Amino acid sequence: MTDRKTELAANLANVEQRITAACAAAGREREEVTLIVVTKTYPASDVRILSELGVRHVAENRDQDAAPKAAACADLPLKWHFVGQLQTNKVRSVVGYADFVQSIDRARLVTALSKEAGRAGREVGCLIQVALDAGESGRGERGGVAPGGVEELAGLVAGSPGLRLDGLMTVAPLTGEYAGREQAAFGRLMDLSTDLRRAHPAATMVSAGMSADLEQAVAAGATHVRVGTAVLGVRPRLG
Repeated sequence: MTDRKTELAANLANVEQRITAACAAAGREREEVTLIVVTKTYPASDVRILSELGVRHVAENRDQDAAPKAAACADLPLKWHFVGQLQTNKVRSVVGYADFVQSIDRARLVTALSKEAGRAGREVGCLIQVALDAGESGRGERGGVAPGGVEELAGLVAGSPGLRLDGLMTVAPLTGEYAGREQAAFGRLMDLSTDLRRAHPAATMVSAGMSADLEQAVAAGATHVRVGTAVLGVRPRLG
């Protein structure tokens, strides 16, 4: 095993142990939680190693990094998640490789994704990004739609050709009433998920929690956790 593979294997084992312990503490089965490894700033070679180690879900937040990486790893049995704020001029590229877009937060983006998914003959799984630092209307600091806007946006996704409404995503907010209260924030997301599933029963994905707060996300009921640093190490600074 290469030094890097040994390092990633050890980190993955540690994260796996954390998820397993969190599931046990919450009375959940380990199979209820899917690990998504966020590979931003790291090379395709790391993605290849992760695949060898059994990782099946990877995420990126910048199209300019993701597109070439996904192309270089096209032979691998991976599901690609786009988790960053998405500009409409990047939609055509993202639809080319992303199996899921977790950052749906405005109608214009839904329209653009639907158009490009149809053109590419693909179905893209969509998660509404919920901004818990926004008021009932408006957007959050790191993107996302306010809780009051979820229902309308979800209906638009569900009715758009080429798109599949899969659930909700959030990032623990740095400001507002949930700042520093990750457990409460993720609990609020679960309440919104319950409301969403009344109208859209198949929208069962709840993506929440990262390296620092995955335990709180699992305790709240998250189905997917997005972990980068705890698997890949501290990210190199971007120039």
